[in-house]
Amino acid sequence: MKQLHFITTHEDHRVALLAALAITIHIIESAFPTPLPGIKPGLANVITLFCFIRYGWKTALQVSLLRVVISSLILGSFLSPTFLLSLSGALLSLLSLLLVQWPFRHHLKYQPSAIGYALIASISHISGQFLVAWYFFIPHPGLFKLLPIFITFAVLLGLVSGIITQFLVEPYKALPE
Repeated sequence: MKQLHFITTHEDHRVALLAALAITIHIIESAFPTPLPGIKPGLANVITLFCFIRYGWKTALQVSLLRVVISSLILGSFLSPTFLLSLSGALLSLLSLLLVQWPFRHHLKYQPSAIGYALIASISHISGQFLVAWYFFIPHPGLFKLLPIFITFAVLLGLVSGIITQFLVEPYKALPE
């Protein structure tokens, strides 16, 4: 029988480690009660933000997609509404981060801070989830009355994520990738 040999790179190991950390945080976080459906601290997104700032959007996309898919498989929500909401939030937040970073791509010194990125990601994440929930699951105009509450929580929790990410990113600023 012929054996398959896979060659893994340092980047593969990095993505696997960061994805495992994000998955672990996500699963632990899912055990805690929430004040409203859809509102969680989103601490696993700190890992995605760290990846985005430190290693770029491709690594952040890999880690984020692995987190969403594997966490949903472990928690039993794969292809459920919860999975679709999580995936839509993750993708829209990464797209928003990429669009915000685009004008600064040649001026790394002038990029937004981790807190700025976290606020953008958090608001985009909840907005993506909200739009998918409204379009596919609850297409009622009354749902929009909840949007200010969700955005308020997104800002507050985004600040927390941004502060944590800033502490994680700061020691790496002087190091090469």
